[in-house]
Amino acid sequence: MSSDFESYEQDFAVLTADITGRIGRVPKLLGDEKKQMVANIEKQLEEARELLEQMELEVREIPPQSRGMYSSRMRSYKQEMGKLEADFKRSRIAYSDEVRNELLGDDGNSSENQLIKLREERAHLLDNTERLERSSRRLEAGYQIAVETEQIGQEMLENLSHDREKIQRARERLRETDANLGKSSRILTGMLRR
Repeated sequence: MSSDFESYEQDFAVLTADITGRIGRVPKLLGDEKKQMVANIEKQLEEARELLEQMELEVREIPPQSRGMYSSRMRSYKQEMGKLEADFKRSRIAYSDEVRNELLGDDGNSSENQLIKLREERAHLLDNTERLERSSRRLEAGYQIAVETEQIGQEMLENLSHDREKIQRARERLRETDANLGKSSRILTGMLRR
């Protein structure tokens, strides 16, 4: 199982490196070339999401005692995926501004300050959205840890309850044995006196 996971990991690393390179080229391209690049990146992002899903399925198949290391790797891959998607959104915003300007015939001189403000606002909104998503992921991880902790606590309480019952039974047997030894001692003492 871990070999499948590692194979998916390698594919994910190669794919994300390629996506990162392509995202960096988007702002420099024009027209149909840019549209084609955006479409290719979208397909690659979908492939990367599918690889993450496959890796997550593999992690679920790993025994619980070995799962921790793989789970932390999955968290970092998901964060990397989120960063890639955010970078792609930013490159698409720049791309959509250019397309809009082409369609409207805006040469950019008259409303350049407005575009700058708009881009800043969009970037600010994207940053806030990313912060919210990160906070949500942290809350979800915290909730998962709380649930796991509760399950472990429940198991420990059950084990302690079983141990308590065993100790009580052993104590009762000890009392019975002590009582029997007392009777035997009295009988023997009586026999010795005769």
